[in-house]
Amino acid sequence: MKSAPFVRHVPKTVDEAVGMLAEFGTEEGRVLAGGQSLVPIMAFRLARPAHLIDINKVAELARQSSDGKTLSIGAVVRHAAFHRPAVDGAMGRLLATVVRHIAHYPIRVRGTFCGSIAHADPASEWCLVAATLGAEMVATSKRGKRVVVANDFFEGIMSTVLAEDELLTEVRLPIISDQTRFGFQEFNRRAGDFAIASALVTYRLADGLIVEPRVGLGGAEARPRRIAEAEAVLLKRPPEGDTFRAAAEAAADAIDPIEDIQSDAEYRRDLVRAITRRALEHAAQ
Repeated sequence: MKSAPFVRHVPKTVDEAVGMLAEFGTEEGRVLAGGQSLVPIMAFRLARPAHLIDINKVAELARQSSDGKTLSIGAVVRHAAFHRPAVDGAMGRLLATVVRHIAHYPIRVRGTFCGSIAHADPASEWCLVAATLGAEMVATSKRGKRVVVANDFFEGIMSTVLAEDELLTEVRLPIISDQTRFGFQEFNRRAGDFAIASALVTYRLADGLIVEPRVGLGGAEARPRRIAEAEAVLLKRPPEGDTFRAAAEAAADAIDPIEDIQSDAEYRRDLVRAITRRALEHAAQ
């Protein structure tokens, strides 16, 4: 199929882009960056935007920068920008590890980090990273800018707090310390498919015990989130098998699983139990 008719607008600045969103956002206007999610659903006419605001010519949105504490990622920075470490140390390695699980190479070359966040698919690897690390989203409109923390940004399946006239111009990721260990695991039926469940964990060691644990899950619920129950199990315990199994069990018990054509609730609980343990084992290696 082909998409329904639409008008394409090509702003050159952020001000022009948010001005167009203010004008067309209430008229089925949509933002086009990488288009790897939007264009396919337009082709099947599951979405029929009357206006597309193509932000690819907005040069300031193609930048990423770091001040040593935060990695700032602009709205048209591609997934492929993270194939090589974007920053030194553990943070760069974490992002380079995660990005290779996103779809297939051609999609990573075109799709964007912020587009994935704004689309808010529960299976999105970048949404999981944002939720686990506590990212900040910068939403810009003609009314100004507002910063929304990840826990408040994702509302449900493909649903965020972004208003019709707001553009996600930037995502700010806190840079983890070089002493932070991390592990990532996901399960899909074929390489490149959407993850049925995924887990990202980080922690440090102090006197041989786990401190500052973070356990994030994606794909298993309507939105990615940290699992406080699993983190409580890990805190101040040694990084060993019994600890990891107990934390994985806590994570499986804590979720409210999605049920769909791929799996029922019990199947997703089993997946969460397995991938959480494996992510923790990966971090310990």
